[in-house]
Amino acid sequence: MAKQFPQLDDAHQKFIEEQHMFFVGTAGTEGRVNISPKGMDSLRVLGPNRVVWMNLTGSGNETAGHLLQVNRMTLMWCSFTTRPMILRTYGTARCLHVGNEGWDDLAGLFPSHRSARQIYDQSIEMVQTSCGYAVPFMEFQSDRDTMQKWVDGKSDEEIRSYWMERNGQTIDGKPTGVPF
Repeated sequence: MAKQFPQLDDAHQKFIEEQHMFFVGTAGTEGRVNISPKGMDSLRVLGPNRVVWMNLTGSGNETAGHLLQVNRMTLMWCSFTTRPMILRTYGTARCLHVGNEGWDDLAGLFPSHRSARQIYDQSIEMVQTSCGYAVPFMEFQSDRDTMQKWVDGKSDEEIRSYWMERNGQTIDGKPTGVPF
């Protein structure tokens, strides 16, 4: 049975820290709803009502475009190990790019990554847990090195060019706000 909370407690934070991946869900005023898996060392809980995560270059940029239209974001973690649980945070978020006020402080919380495209700063309005009984068991082997290999093969200019070509608009043709 689902339970709702006004904020993250210590047990919720511990659960989040134990997970190797999370999902982000956003939607604009119209068009497609987006759900993206995220991994690597890219998320920090900064308080009971605040989570930040660094978004790296990807094949799309739906989250940024959706937040320009409708400021709402859901993050979700689910356990694939012994403890069956799903945890979601619901709230609003601000999107920071390199050079924005606050970028340096938040970026300093994460390992340096040349393809860091945004940092999302979520203000949590509600936390919900549910059972996760139908989530399968899976074992974590390791993080993928595919992103790092791709970045290592590109110059900073080539990464920015990729952003212009692939990340400037959502799949519904809406702007994402990525600075070029």
